[in-house]
Amino acid sequence: MSEYRATVRWQRATHEAFVDNHYSRAHDWHFDGGATVAASSSPQIVPLPYSVAENVDPEEAFVAALSSCHMLFFLSFAAKRGLVVATYEDQASGVLAKGADGRLCMTEVTLRPNVAFVGEVLPGRDVIERLHHRSHEACFIANSVTSRVRVDLSRQD
Repeated sequence: MSEYRATVRWQRATHEAFVDNHYSRAHDWHFDGGATVAASSSPQIVPLPYSVAENVDPEEAFVAALSSCHMLFFLSFAAKRGLVVATYEDQASGVLAKGADGRLCMTEVTLRPNVAFVGEVLPGRDVIERLHHRSHEACFIANSVTSRVRVDLSRQD
């Protein structure tokens, strides 16, 4: 079993009353390797200027975590098959909507990976589809959520 940690830090500015709900949602995520990510609520949820559009919001991070996990398994499985991946790009998206219980949740995430291979052995579409299926099945994050996670290979060359 592994354990993962992140430290989330927010501090109220002295000029903010807070109880009027007019305060900045900007905060930082700190990770054990030393990376710090500027975060905020989504401007689609909390309007500007109380959100910071340039910062990563939890919904974007959720989509990125699913995409990243899937990609890392895909790269590993491709390497084990002797396939050389030159580039991997995923224009992933997520939908925030009301769930069956009426509460807002990330109802669906669509991964749109586009993978380019090089070398003597180039996989056919069937092999690529199997690698993506296997990656989805193995992804820790996808196995942890109730959101529907789709892999759309229409961008695949």
